[in-house]
Amino acid sequence: MALADPTRRHLLDRLARKGPATVTELADGLPISRQAVAKHLVQLAEAGLVEAGDADGRRVPYRLRPEPMRDAHAWLGVLANQWDDRLSALQSHLEGS
Repeated sequence: MALADPTRRHLLDRLARKGPATVTELADGLPISRQAVAKHLVQLAEAGLVEAGDADGRRVPYRLRPEPMRDAHAWLGVLANQWDDRLSALQSHLEGS
């Protein structure tokens, strides 16, 4: 469910491209509030996809946890291959009809 939301995917992409960032930095340029970004980060953290770093005063940097992303990528690759095999079988069947 964590990856189903486009805002959460955007946050993950931002963290992957630019590294750790605070809620304020992640909210910059988004059409949602910092509080909404914080709620999305909580969901991503609960899914194990991000983690909060050590606080520097009120600033808490969030960073991507790449291990779960690698696992998801590997699983999606297997799933894609299964679909490719099924679609190829369907195409062969339809062409043989």
